[in-house]
Amino acid sequence: MLNPSWLKTFVTLVDTGHFTKTAEKLFMTQPGVSQHIKKLEHVCGHALIERHNKTFVITEAGRTVYDYANQLESEQKKMLSSLSQDDPYSGMVSVSCSGSLALLLYPHLLNLQCKHPELIPLLEAAPHHKILADVIKGEVDMGIVANEPTDPRIDSHKFGSEPLCLMLPKEKIAKKLDEKTLKELGLIRHPDAEHYLSLYFSRCGESKLAAININHIPTTGYINQLSQILLPVAHGHGFTILPKSALEAFPLKDQIAVYQPKSEVIETLYLLTKRHRQIPARFDTIRQVMKNQLN
Repeated sequence: MLNPSWLKTFVTLVDTGHFTKTAEKLFMTQPGVSQHIKKLEHVCGHALIERHNKTFVITEAGRTVYDYANQLESEQKKMLSSLSQDDPYSGMVSVSCSGSLALLLYPHLLNLQCKHPELIPLLEAAPHHKILADVIKGEVDMGIVANEPTDPRIDSHKFGSEPLCLMLPKEKIAKKLDEKTLKELGLIRHPDAEHYLSLYFSRCGESKLAAININHIPTTGYINQLSQILLPVAHGHGFTILPKSALEAFPLKDQIAVYQPKSEVIETLYLLTKRHRQIPARFDTIRQVMKNQLN
């Protein structure tokens, strides 16, 4: 790498056209200026100036180095200037959340990007454990999860809520559900199925469901594509539990029945960021759009 001090001395020399004036301008001695130029020429492997007594002429190699040094200084000024600017409508912001939330949020984030093309949201649908891991590793800027984490490396704040629904084929709807009925239907599993089952059974207000060991419910199918999780249910195979927004986005929702428990199960959502991370203004822009949709 070329020494920045040598480059500065060389540019000043070319601009002033005189070793003495360069020394005065940079508060150096004239031999010091000459030493910088010789060291720079040695590293470059080419003569940068042709000396003629007390004058000099810049060489073609010198012209290339001069242009490079000026460009480098210009880029540095731009970089330093950008550090003092925190544009709320420019830059990338990566967000990780469940698939159902991604379906809900992305159209609104896309609308925001259409208004502000320099603001680029990067949205990933991921299971709970991956969201936590990616926030901790700094691979995503923000995550949204249903369980508030206790990891000291994460900052979390209540961010919104969403109803959880137990969904089954329309012809299988019943006023009351028990373990036998659910075992006969079988579970359509997905990456967050166990988490949603545990949360739903513990909060639905029905002792028979709360007593079910979710590991004893047979699997009727598995799919990790959110748009297709409800497809087997619509065709009469199995039941599953998903946020309400997943049903609203499903094209065959008229073939799906939603069980009505004694107590509605509301999933509290938490926004996660890596602890001690500086939060730029563009994060707040994205965060506010998402929060509006979740409230």
